[in-house]
Amino acid sequence: MDIAGHAVGIIITLMAACLLGIGFVCQQHAAYQEPLREVLHIELILHLIRKPVWLLGIALMIGGQVLSTVAFSMSGVTAVEPLLAMTLVFALVFAHLIYRESFTLAAWCGAVLVCAGVSTFLLFGQPHDGARVPEASLRWLAAGLVVMAAATLVALGRRLRLIPRAILFASAAGMLYGVQDVLTRASLEIAGRGLGALFVTWHPYALVAVGATGLLLAQSAFDMAPLQVSLPASTAAGPVTGIVLAVVIFSERLVVTPVALTAEILGLIAMVTGILVLGRSPILTKKKTEVAAGSEARLP
Repeated sequence: MDIAGHAVGIIITLMAACLLGIGFVCQQHAAYQEPLREVLHIELILHLIRKPVWLLGIALMIGGQVLSTVAFSMSGVTAVEPLLAMTLVFALVFAHLIYRESFTLAAWCGAVLVCAGVSTFLLFGQPHDGARVPEASLRWLAAGLVVMAAATLVALGRRLRLIPRAILFASAAGMLYGVQDVLTRASLEIAGRGLGALFVTWHPYALVAVGATGLLLAQSAFDMAPLQVSLPASTAAGPVTGIVLAVVIFSERLVVTPVALTAEILGLIAMVTGILVLGRSPILTKKKTEVAAGSEARLP
C-alpha cells in the first residue's frame, strides 16, 4: 500500500477510535445507573435499550466498528489495533466536555504516553499483512484459548468485590473485542469469495456470539464501576489481544531486529501505561449525585 493509502487508513482508524470513545462514555453514563442485580443478565440490556443516551452510544460504537472494519480491509490488524487504543483519549476529551473539569497533569501525561506508544510501535514494527488462513486451521485454537481465558476471568471476578470484579469483567470484554477483530478480518476475506460463503462458514456466527458476549460484559463492567475503572482495562486488553492473535493466526509480520523489537515492546508498555494513567483521571469519574437515582439498589 502506498503512503496515501496508509494515511487514509490512519485517518479512518482515528475516526473509528473517536466514535468508539464517545460511544463508551454514553454507554457507561447510562449503564452505571442500573442496579447491580442486572450484572451479566440480559435484563440489563433490555433496560438500557430504553435509554436514548445508551442507544446513541451503541449507534456511535457501531459506527466506530464499521470504520474499523474498513480500516482492517485496508491494513493488517496489527496496524489498526494500536491506533484503536486512542479510544480512551477521545473518551477523556468527551468526558471533559460533559463534566467540565480541567485536564490534570496526569491526564496530559497519559495522553502523551498513549500517542507516543502507538507511534513508536507503528514506526519500528512496520506491521504488514500476512497470509489467508483456512477456515479449519488449527491456528484458530489460539482464539479459542483467549475465549477460555476471558471466561476464567469472569468466573474469578464473580467471587471478588465490586471494583476488582469490574476490572476483570472489562478485561474479559477487551479480550473478546480482540477476538472479534480477527474474526472480522476473516469474515471480510470469506465475503470476498461471495456473500453466500458467509453462511456456510463458522466465522460470522462466532463473530456475532463473541461480539454479543463482549457487549454484555462491557455493560456489566460499566454498571459496576465508573469509567475510570471499567474502560481502561478493556481498552488495553483489546489491542494487545488483537495484535497477538493477528501474528499467531494470520502470520502478520513485524520487524524483529533487536532495536525494533525493543522499541515495539517499549511502545506497547507506554501505550498500556498511558491507558492506565488516563483511566485514573477524575475527568472520567461520574459524580455521586449523577447516579443517585439508581444507587439505592447498588451493593456497598
